[in-house]
Amino acid sequence: MQRVEWSARLDALVVFRGLLDAPLVQALRAALAAGEPELGGALAAFEAALFRRGTNWTRALLDLLLEDENLCLQVAAGGDAGPVLEKALTEELDLLQALGRAGLDEVFHGAPDYLPRWQTDPEADYHAAYQARRAAVGRKGYGLFARYHVFTLEDGRLTPVRYPDPQRLSELPGYEREREKVIANTRALLEGRPANNVLLYGDAGTGKSSTVKAIANEFAGDGLRLIEVKKNQLYQIPALMDDLAKNPLKFILFIDDLSFAANDDNFAALKAILEGSVGGRSHNVAVYATSNRRHLVKESMADRTGDDLHAADTRQELMSLAARFGLTVTFQQPDKARYDGILLELARQYGVQMPSDQLFMKGAAFALRAGGRSPRVAKQFIEMLAGGVSV
Repeated sequence: MQRVEWSARLDALVVFRGLLDAPLVQALRAALAAGEPELGGALAAFEAALFRRGTNWTRALLDLLLEDENLCLQVAAGGDAGPVLEKALTEELDLLQALGRAGLDEVFHGAPDYLPRWQTDPEADYHAAYQARRAAVGRKGYGLFARYHVFTLEDGRLTPVRYPDPQRLSELPGYEREREKVIANTRALLEGRPANNVLLYGDAGTGKSSTVKAIANEFAGDGLRLIEVKKNQLYQIPALMDDLAKNPLKFILFIDDLSFAANDDNFAALKAILEGSVGGRSHNVAVYATSNRRHLVKESMADRTGDDLHAADTRQELMSLAARFGLTVTFQQPDKARYDGILLELARQYGVQMPSDQLFMKGAAFALRAGGRSPRVAKQFIEMLAGGVSV
């Protein structure tokens, strides 16, 4: 196949049209369109883009193909997309496989000898690889969801977190019983069983946010994705949930450190989200929120002695928001026994060697100076010991 034909066939992609936006494919198309004087430079630019991903062109193109949020997946979420699209899918896989198996001299006849030759795998089966990924789309995802598992919401659009907090459940000692409830609920979500929205309530530094982040890391391979939403973005959630409804993955919408003033407009937005709209609650999305306030709403004595004619009804409405979370898990400040257990386990994780009685005594003194016992304080203390800082 000649360069002009390769270029024309790539331009005519329908199912995998998203590949044309990939920088590597854009560099390839620029090289295919280059005239003889510019060909060497255009090819060098393409190879520079390729070699950042590795020297195997077959593998690089296949990775792009498998990650693409293509039309068939959007239409059918991994199932059959109908005869027209399925035929187009097969033909485009044939084209991309032929291109991916081709070496430099096969695509660019007469390419300069001084350019390096990329590696290929002439036995690579794009059809089999794609069908395997398609069958596992409920765990692997597609598009951005295949490459990342933690996201934030910016201007209504999902933005991947390239370096998320690597926290693991095994690194969080002391609250296993509390976390098990959240884990069980998350498993239900992943398995398609009824799952609750979750409120993790309790004292500061007890590991509420860390629990949610660690669960997201633990179950990413099972198809779980985490989207962090700020309080002032709550009004964007209904549209986001509509976008996620047909996605085969499961999602946690994470709202950290949640609390409201009595007249906060965001209060009504969250209430509507938790209650569900006329469209019903999405089967693949759950809201996980953390808060230091049991009832989520800041309330003053003036609120109780004001001029509201139906003050009791108003207070009931404000207090009812927390009840709309089907599962509330309380993280209380640890007593001495639990705090000492956390110190021991963290000391083991960090390789801190110290007699337990001395560890407990110094840890208690550190907690007193830090304002009270908590897993966060215990971790700060152990990290200082591990770093050789005198405490």
